[in-house]
Amino acid sequence: MDVKPVKKFKAVFGEQPHILAQAPGRVNIIGEHTDYNDGFVLPMAIEHRVNMLASPRADRTIRLFSYDFSEEVQFALDDIQYDSQHPWSNYSRGVAAIFQQAGYSLQGANLLFSGNVPIGAGLSSSAAVEVATAMALRTLNKLPIADDQIPVLCQRAENEFVQMKCGIMDQFVSTMARRGHLLFLDCRSLEYKLVPFSNSEIQIAILNTKVKRELTQSAYNERRAQCEQGVRILQQWAPHIQALRDVSWTEFQRYRSRMPEVIAKRCEHVISENHRVLEFVQILSIKDFKAHHWRKLGMLMRQSHVSLRDLYEVSCWELDVMVELAESVPGVLGARLTGAGFGGCVVALVQRQAVEALSEKIQQEYLNYTGIQPEIYISSAADGASAKMLS
Repeated sequence: MDVKPVKKFKAVFGEQPHILAQAPGRVNIIGEHTDYNDGFVLPMAIEHRVNMLASPRADRTIRLFSYDFSEEVQFALDDIQYDSQHPWSNYSRGVAAIFQQAGYSLQGANLLFSGNVPIGAGLSSSAAVEVATAMALRTLNKLPIADDQIPVLCQRAENEFVQMKCGIMDQFVSTMARRGHLLFLDCRSLEYKLVPFSNSEIQIAILNTKVKRELTQSAYNERRAQCEQGVRILQQWAPHIQALRDVSWTEFQRYRSRMPEVIAKRCEHVISENHRVLEFVQILSIKDFKAHHWRKLGMLMRQSHVSLRDLYEVSCWELDVMVELAESVPGVLGARLTGAGFGGCVVALVQRQAVEALSEKIQQEYLNYTGIQPEIYISSAADGASAKMLS
């Protein structure tokens, strides 16, 4: 870790930090907008992460300093309120509030966080802050919280305190990921499987359009409400359906014409995307894995983007330009928007020898098309969250 945040902690709080907690951002390889529909996702943790330094206090106050914003807030554990003036602080406030609602006793703390997860890029900087906060508070207060309960509590913080009705994928992979693996998650049961994904010839490229999207805008919650409306319609003829993950392709085709067109399109994306995730995992598990299997995975990613663009309608012009430019480079097997959409990043499956050509193409032509300077990150599948004592 950079020593500068440690020095800043000493300058702000007058003491050395006792604990370092960290949590990574994530990129979702495939399985978009399926998580809040009880479906399947296949993300990985990235090497960009949030670091949280912490020390205990004798009172019931949290002092929270953002190294990157160079701002501090204070709040009392007995009266945690949403802060519209410092929205970056609400993710940590929410975690502290939910911990206490869940019956865990907290003491005051000095907290300083810093990180390099790009904000507003769809790489889950907010989930990384939540999980890093949770890891720091768990360690500081010696709380008996299992690892797999951390994402549950952090999701509640975002749903109930921040009022963002996200699924559990981001917090789960930030907590539970392991180096060299994708994480296949059933978002209903929270059963998960680590899927080996380390091939010296294949890279994951993350292409940042630099178009920031505000997840709390109405479009995300509108999509969620449309999916719920689709479930209510389908339940009239198929009462066993509790979420779109329960809908077979045959059932959907049987009842599609009885749904408003926009609702049918939203449902079609989610149902087909779940199938793509399952097929992706199945292909990765093939023992006699050949080059043509990589091409099949790339095709599934392309299909995912088309579905997100045309059926779920969460793409934007810049994302579509980025996908088209990436897929025009020989050796790029497939590309798709990743995250909620409306901006953010594209994820691409790339042969190692094509990474340099991809970078050059994106840097030159995306800027020419859009007037925006993009950013490109190459990341291996990284470890999930951790915390350790410094003194």
